Amino acid sequence: MFWRKQKAAIERFHPLHKALTLERGFTVSLRRDEWEPVIQSLARHRTEIRRRRWLLPNRVPGVLVPMLRVLASDMGPNGVLSVAADLRGAETPDKTGPRHDLPVQRPVLSLTQWYSMDPWLRMRAELRDGSVLELSVTDRVRFRRRRKRNPRGKIKIKTKSKTVHLVRVTRRLAKDTAVQRPGTPPPPWIKVRVRQGRRMIFRANAKLRGPLTEAELTDRVLHVSTEPFRWTPPGRAMGRNS
Repeated sequence: MFWRKQKAAIERFHPLHKALTLERGFTVSLRRDEWEPVIQSLARHRTEIRRRRWLLPNRVPGVLVPMLRVLASDMGPNGVLSVAADLRGAETPDKTGPRHDLPVQRPVLSLTQWYSMDPWLRMRAELRDGSVLELSVTDRVRFRRRRKRNPRGKIKIKTKSKTVHLVRVTRRLAKDTAVQRPGTPPPPWIKVRVRQGRRMIFRANAKLRGPLTEAELTDRVLHVSTEPFRWTPPGRAMGRNS
């Protein structure tokens, strides 16, 4: 009976919410106001779903939903917001690279290392000022699995991981948009590149040592996202004060 109620609740979700629950991802482009039903549906998830296999990762309410709201707030009604979300996790086979054995000394018997690249979020928004913002968040994870013999002769296997969050933001301005250089440089952990032309392009990249909490990651993503907006005259720009 419990299983059937959970299944019935999922069937009532927005189709994109349902895809995220059952398939752990979706790729879609919608106009600004068409995202609100998706956000409202996602907001019901934790109150209606209890079964572990259908719980969504914390990065859905912690990162994905806040970024949907932030981007939508800076778009016109006809602006299109495209999202590709892949929440299958960094250990999914098609995201992991080859494994290599590292040199060891006893009592360690073997040490194996491999990397995973997990581009779990990509977003593209047509903003009301005519510019286009593209954002991606990729987790680069290093795994190390160690086999070690303890003093009692028992072999223990332990796997450790180290995560780096790669955040990339690109803003393409409308043609002949006025530009002004910021009065202060960006934080040292954000790298900015500028491509000159009638339609200037700003790229901001950051490597964030993790794993970060969802709140910390959202805060850093917003930091990186606001950097390209410091190059245009003050106005209603996306970010913390939107």
